[in-house]
Amino acid sequence: MVSRYTVITDAAIALVAEQGMRGLTHRAVDARAGLPTGTTSAYYRTRKALIEALVQRLADLDRADLEARDLPADQAPAYPHDRRFTPADLDGLAAGIAAVIDAWLTTGRDRSLARYACLLEATHHPELRDILGHGAASRAQARALLAAAGARDPDRAGDHFVACVDGLLFDRLAGAGALTAPPPGTAESRTDLTRAVRALLRAMSG
Repeated sequence: MVSRYTVITDAAIALVAEQGMRGLTHRAVDARAGLPTGTTSAYYRTRKALIEALVQRLADLDRADLEARDLPADQAPAYPHDRRFTPADLDGLAAGIAAVIDAWLTTGRDRSLARYACLLEATHHPELRDILGHGAASRAQARALLAAAGARDPDRAGDHFVACVDGLLFDRLAGAGALTAPPPGTAESRTDLTRAVRALLRAMSG
């Protein structure tokens, strides 16, 4: 049985994806979810509480996507200190990361749009950024990965890698890449994304 939390937050994600944060009201979520008026406000009394629930749902879904592809979702992977990735290892990681990006451009497109809207909201409410996982956790993962890949400065390389991957997603979602790149969800798209991520990994691990 689908929980009320899931019904409400999924409706909220769809609204924000379509209308931006301005469209997010308790009444609009009720209407979108097909719930009696007042249901959403009974669960989340304030707009801030509703946004926090929406952001937590985004984080939960993103985590599930990463775990489904054997990519670390919550903390830095515990690679042995002497572990060094081979080119084949990097190719596999690139393909896994590219598959996640492609999913976030297709089946997860609404979530990606809502995530960026929430990140803008986080400029006024920094606690939302922590829930979304665009802070210490994702950077720690990237730093550990680049350390195992042989980066001379894995901390800086990891931070740069996170920024570049996020920029790649945004470009394909709302930038020029949305017009010039292969259509999301195709083999060509995944191949192109894999090539881009592989180039990042190799450049930053050198």
